[in-house]
Amino acid sequence: MVSADRLLAFAAMSFLLIVIPGPSVLFVVGRALAQGRRAALTTVAGNTMGAYVLVVAVALGVGAVVERSVVVFTALKLAGAAYLVYLGVKAWRQRRSFQAAFTTGKAAQGGLRTLWEGFAVGVANPKTIVFFAAVLPQFVDRGQGDSAAQMLVLGLVFNVIAVVSDTVWGLAAATARNWFARSPRRLSLVGGAGGLAMIGLGVTVAATGRKD
Repeated sequence: MVSADRLLAFAAMSFLLIVIPGPSVLFVVGRALAQGRRAALTTVAGNTMGAYVLVVAVALGVGAVVERSVVVFTALKLAGAAYLVYLGVKAWRQRRSFQAAFTTGKAAQGGLRTLWEGFAVGVANPKTIVFFAAVLPQFVDRGQGDSAAQMLVLGLVFNVIAVVSDTVWGLAAATARNWFARSPRRLSLVGGAGGLAMIGLGVTVAATGRKD
């Protein structure tokens, strides 16, 4: 199975990506502010389910191809790194759009629909897709057995960290609705910092990886 050092390294990189506010976090925050704590937690559950569907897809399909081919691995890694940089630049330029999550009010809706919409956001999150396809295979140790099983374990680690992070965002937003409402521009600073961090992560992905 996955060695402890690879597991810790993957957890650290996952944490860096997850704490950067992206589509999933924005969606959770928006739900928390518009509908409260219960809707936020339901959205987190849906996001997590969607993200793990991506893990399974990579582990059983794309990941196997990437793990066996240096050319495919390198091409996908560089494409993923470029896209992360693009997302970072976009987040920086549009950092003030974070305010929209705090000014959109929606009527309460059923838990099943909230769960489904959270799932849709999680499975279509471009940041997560790029990370799983381009980064996840880098942490597979081909000498430790089943690559797919290793990816599933690593993906589970990612999702545990994501659940904790997204839950904190959701609960904080639900608790601090009035504070954010008084000055929604505060979140634009988070968006700008997240953009810069995503650019740094993209550069890191491009510069690291297997050399065989």
